Amino acid sequence: MKELLIGMVGRGIAVTSVSAYGNAQEWMPNKIRLDRWLAENIDGYGGQSRLDRISGGQSNPTFLLHSPSMNLVLRSRPVGPTLPKAHAVDREYRVLKALQTSKVQVPKVWALCQDESVIGTMFYVMDFVPGRVLWDPRLTGLERDQRAAIFDSMNAMIANIHSIDIDAVGLADYGRHSAYVERQVSRWTKQYRASEIDPNPAMNWLIDWLPHNMPKDNPTRLVHGDYRLDNVLIDPTEPRVVAVLDWELSTLGDPIADFAYHMMSWRLAPELFRGLAGIDFKEAGIPDEQAYLARYLERTGFEYPKNWEFYLVLSMFRIASIMQGIAKRSLEGTASNADADEVGAKAKPIAEIAVELATKIGSR
Repeated sequence: MKELLIGMVGRGIAVTSVSAYGNAQEWMPNKIRLDRWLAENIDGYGGQSRLDRISGGQSNPTFLLHSPSMNLVLRSRPVGPTLPKAHAVDREYRVLKALQTSKVQVPKVWALCQDESVIGTMFYVMDFVPGRVLWDPRLTGLERDQRAAIFDSMNAMIANIHSIDIDAVGLADYGRHSAYVERQVSRWTKQYRASEIDPNPAMNWLIDWLPHNMPKDNPTRLVHGDYRLDNVLIDPTEPRVVAVLDWELSTLGDPIADFAYHMMSWRLAPELFRGLAGIDFKEAGIPDEQAYLARYLERTGFEYPKNWEFYLVLSMFRIASIMQGIAKRSLEGTASNADADEVGAKAKPIAEIAVELATKIGSR
């Protein structure tokens, strides 16, 4: 199993010195300004930090900050042009700050910097949280009871997210309170069109099918937008979630759609997108799709979703659109990781799986 004990790292699977990173020249000339900003905005900051890039992700560049007094994490927007509304680190910062005392475990956030003259882009700083980033949801290498406990902890944490009182934590205006699914279809259609390179018939089919088959809205809740195993931090020794990471897609919306995106792994093969399709769930100690969904519904009190498969199709459409964006950034030379081409190429097969599922559902 590929894992790394590195603390709060976003999507990272490795830590490399920023001096060895391809875009180092965009960061190192700003090192003095960064240290000055940190000293002015973080109590107890000891100065003279060392900046290490955490590699492995395709989204917002993330760095470990080592100083004599503390270890912190800096998360930024990519340098250069980005798609509209993408890489919203300011929204990440806001939601993390709002959840500091809630049942949703998140790192402590220190400050947001919107002044791009400091390092060339917007960023925020938060605590380093010791823990494990686990990438393969099959959790090979762990004991059966450990796998079961980790999945149950993930289930409980997303149920906590969807149970947040948005008024009480100051997030009532964090997003619109209606038409979430409609907005998702529109947003990811636009994102795909903005990133389109070669024709993808499956995506074109879904762009036509989705608007004609949307279910009614469920009650509005806080949604994470990208909740999965590699976006939570697991305790260094115990099988439980200690922090939920990567909130850039969070908003107010339909919790069932958010949960379906989390459960998309049950429908995708391991080699396609870190999936679970085809495994022996009983042998692995991992709940199957219906058991995991039932536990979530028990925790939240929500009714069984009549349009469950639609939400899975929408989820696959979303991830295919995201992967297409990664492919476009790779073509333009602004991708955050070297395997962007490989990741981007998976947009087509995932879209084809979504079409197959949608065809079984039929049209209304």
